[in-house]
Amino acid sequence: MNIALFDLDNTLIDRQQAVENWVHAFAADHGLSPAAQSQLVDALRERAYPETFARLRAELALAEPADTLWANYVQGIAANVKARTGAIEGIQRLRATGWTVGILTNGAGDIQRAKLSAAGLTTEVDAIAISEEIGTRKADPAAFHTALTLCGSGRPGEAWMIGDNPEGDIGGAQQAGLRTIWVCSHRPWPLHLMPAHHSVDTITDAIAILMKEGNP
Repeated sequence: MNIALFDLDNTLIDRQQAVENWVHAFAADHGLSPAAQSQLVDALRERAYPETFARLRAELALAEPADTLWANYVQGIAANVKARTGAIEGIQRLRATGWTVGILTNGAGDIQRAKLSAAGLTTEVDAIAISEEIGTRKADPAAFHTALTLCGSGRPGEAWMIGDNPEGDIGGAQQAGLRTIWVCSHRPWPLHLMPAHHSVDTITDAIAILMKEGNP
């Protein structure tokens, strides 16, 4: 059984660009200073949850309730995301040749599912594992084992993890017994970590490796 687990943010979609687009529009609508705009980008760079906006509301003296700010963010990010070039077509090719494809992502359930739907990915995969919903997050090996179970397998040796985060995606997957492909986007590998089995620049490069190699 061939299984491919894909990370979502900055692997299948460009989360960072979506965040920057949303922050630019939000700052313009609220008359925020360049310093406040930079603060927003920094606060949202890695991950955001409803409590993030409770803190930002106080720090930036925003008038809207925190839950309204969060809903605005979820809607705005979803409106700004799309699947990376070749991602959906590549997943379709994998599944057509017998692969089981899952998505394993850290984050809040509502925003991750909104992004998945907006990018057209929800119906293209066999399983979706979101950290808030499964009760564990990458790089915990338990997150990978849960995702594999959702894909119908308890055998990590059958599976690959494809992601952009050296520690969360690659390191965690290696601890869980999966093979790994790092989507590096021209970044250098952190030398203190064990390298991925493969490093590629794009998601289409990663899918090409999967199509060629299959199970180890």
